[in-house]
Amino acid sequence: MADIALRFFKDMLVVASPVQAALRRQGIEDARDQALAVLLEPETIEDAYRLEAAAGPQCLVTPVADFAPARLTALGMEDAAEKLARAAVAIPRSFKPQHLLVEIAPCGLPLDPSSKGSLVENRDQYARAAADFDAFFLNSFTTVDDLKCALMGLRKVSDAPVFASVDVTADGMLASGRGTLAEAVAVMAEFGASVAGFATLSAPADAAAL
Repeated sequence: MADIALRFFKDMLVVASPVQAALRRQGIEDARDQALAVLLEPETIEDAYRLEAAAGPQCLVTPVADFAPARLTALGMEDAAEKLARAAVAIPRSFKPQHLLVEIAPCGLPLDPSSKGSLVENRDQYARAAADFDAFFLNSFTTVDDLKCALMGLRKVSDAPVFASVDVTADGMLASGRGTLAEAVAVMAEFGASVAGFATLSAPADAAAL
């Protein structure tokens, strides 16, 4: 696959929607069921990707986002981590996208920003989730501290481009109420995110203002 970073500031890159929403429409609701579908029902995942690929995006996104060890443990899949990661990458790659983004969601561990030990453990969760991929997609983050740990963890082991997104409300606050979009974007810039973004359920006019 071509180096995605060479296209920044030159091309428009369209990223396909993560397929979790399509899986939920088929009744595969929670994260564990979606991970099991990747391993046991790959044809179901492939059907979801077939629709996304038909739209012609340059970038596809992996079908699961729970690669941090704590998340795998919560799903009861810590023993299937390598198998799940390989399958999660192989399925979208079979559609030959120009680029593949590996989505990583918040690890879910308690985080005390005043504790160095807590910050290091959270950072290392993301470092252990990373491998040699085209690019990473940090998605659904709702606190500045967790986002910072994720970026630091990825940068500890990889210099691949990082797309980062936080969930925000119409007034520009993060969905948790702990921090603002401006603060999150400042952290993205400080810790080497290549692309900064946000997701919001607010009205289009409010989203455009953000």
